[in-house]
Amino acid sequence: MGRQKENLRRDERKSIVIGGNIVVKVVRVEGDQIKLGIQAPREVPVHREEVQKEIPQGRPAAGAGVLKAILGLPA
Repeated sequence: MGRQKENLRRDERKSIVIGGNIVVKVVRVEGDQIKLGIQAPREVPVHREEVQKEIPQGRPAAGAGVLKAILGLPA
């Protein structure tokens, strides 16, 4: 199933909604860096693209607690 690519412009503190239950908010813009806030149901995995590429295909994504343990971060 192909995905539609969408380019959107948003100012700080503005949001977009995906699928009616995922909210992506521009929290802060500093130069060429953007801080995003993502609100999604627990059952929807949210990963940066480089992390997603490291998750083996056909295996369910690890929860945040498991990911933190793998990365050696405090729970």
